[in-house]
Amino acid sequence: MMVKNRHPAGQAIPEVTFAAAVGTPAGLEVISLAALRARARAHGADLGVPQRPGFHHVLTLASGTLRQTVDFAAHDVQRGSWLWTRPGQVLQWGDLARAEGTLIAFERDFPDAATVRSARLDDPHARVLRTPKAEDAASLRVATAHLEHEFLAPGPLPLDAHIAVLRHLLDVLILRLAHLKVPGNPAPAPSETFLRFRETVERDFAHTRRVDDYAAALGYSARTLSRAALDSAGVGAKEFIDRRVVLEAKRLLAHTDLAAAHIAAHLGFSSATNFAKYFHQRAGQAPIAFRTTVRGQGTEIPGARGSGDFTRRTGHTADA
Repeated sequence: MMVKNRHPAGQAIPEVTFAAAVGTPAGLEVISLAALRARARAHGADLGVPQRPGFHHVLTLASGTLRQTVDFAAHDVQRGSWLWTRPGQVLQWGDLARAEGTLIAFERDFPDAATVRSARLDDPHARVLRTPKAEDAASLRVATAHLEHEFLAPGPLPLDAHIAVLRHLLDVLILRLAHLKVPGNPAPAPSETFLRFRETVERDFAHTRRVDDYAAALGYSARTLSRAALDSAGVGAKEFIDRRVVLEAKRLLAHTDLAAAHIAAHLGFSSATNFAKYFHQRAGQAPIAFRTTVRGQGTEIPGARGSGDFTRRTGHTADA
């Protein structure tokens, strides 16, 4: 889990890989926040610092509140709400002493392939915080309790049968969670036009920020793309592209020691000066000032000496 180790000033936040706890199936871990805190104390580790795990985190609270930061945006998690962090997103935990709940960490290939598709596990724009309606909340509680029970007390099942049971139970949970209807939000599902646009932005945002280029590549007018983005994402096409570019810039600034000029080139800017102006206009800070601010907050992860170090020392997933 998130653990704060001492590290040299300015060190980039390393990425974290999944490692199964001793005696548990590879690819999945279910742990209570109380057990997580106890494990961290036993190893002299501090919880509550940023990390970039390469696997899924699904968190739900039974009591208390927790402010989680995902990709530099704060989310207030309360009893009954769910926070789903996807691989590659930047995750920073709040004060775990103020909450009790369950954390489910799993690798992308642990669920069934049909579940991966239906739950859109690879969607980098999926909603992070979810608060289900009462009837959905009850189903999610049952699914979580069953998954946790099977993970902690597999009984006499052979290992292959135990893994199959866990996979099916995880499938139930994440399918229900992925397809929740959001209370008070009657917005329709994303249009096919927007989904094609979003996929193309994800592929090409480092090469072009021009709406006209995406329109030409997809065979739509720029106006059609802007309308589709506004209907499905709440912002116009240009704003959608810019937000993706700024997010990647923040990730690179926080998690690498690349100079601003190298980040500018990586994101398709003609010069570091143009990149700095673009970033400042949209993030409210100069790139290097943003890096200094993020790292000055103790941005460190479990096993700062290398990916998975805390995992190997504790027998637990590096961030779970």
